[in-house]
Amino acid sequence: MAGLDTARVFVPLGIAVLTVSDTRTLADDRSGDTLAERLTQAGHRLAARAIVPDEVEAIRGQVKAWAEDPGVDVVITTGGTGFTGRDVTPEALEPLFEKRMDGFSAIFHRISYDKIGTSTLQSRATAGVVAATYVFVLPGSPGACRDAWDGILAAQLDYRHRPCNFVEIMPRLDEHLKRGAPAPQGVPRVQTRSA
Repeated sequence: MAGLDTARVFVPLGIAVLTVSDTRTLADDRSGDTLAERLTQAGHRLAARAIVPDEVEAIRGQVKAWAEDPGVDVVITTGGTGFTGRDVTPEALEPLFEKRMDGFSAIFHRISYDKIGTSTLQSRATAGVVAATYVFVLPGSPGACRDAWDGILAAQLDYRHRPCNFVEIMPRLDEHLKRGAPAPQGVPRVQTRSA
């Protein structure tokens, strides 16, 4: 049954938040604020925060830099997932995905459907793994960010969540590239069967 295993200790992660927008600034970035508040209230560390324009290279460059930073375990983007000509976040990031997380989009749309009905079709929320770093691509509304955090990410980014969570498999995300990758602080190194 799903729930928290109180025998486990919470493991704080370094989470970077990227807002994709041609018009937002830190002063009026409500979606970025929503994510920053929720992740810090949950006990995680805001590793970095930035705003980039709706341009493929700007989005891709920032996410790649964070994915290569050992202080960043997770990147959450907000904005640029719609269907207008300027909405290019999925196009920027999906080519970087080593592994695609199709279930994230499915669950996000299920949660969103309960709140906004068929309007959820206008989002191309997606997720995957880039350089052993989880990347979640969310719509640009504060409501969508709340739904994704509260309904999916809060549990999956909590090492105590059972029956399984993303944190416990973090040490194995890059095992196809090298062996013995360091685990996030506080997460036991999981031995593979071939080890």
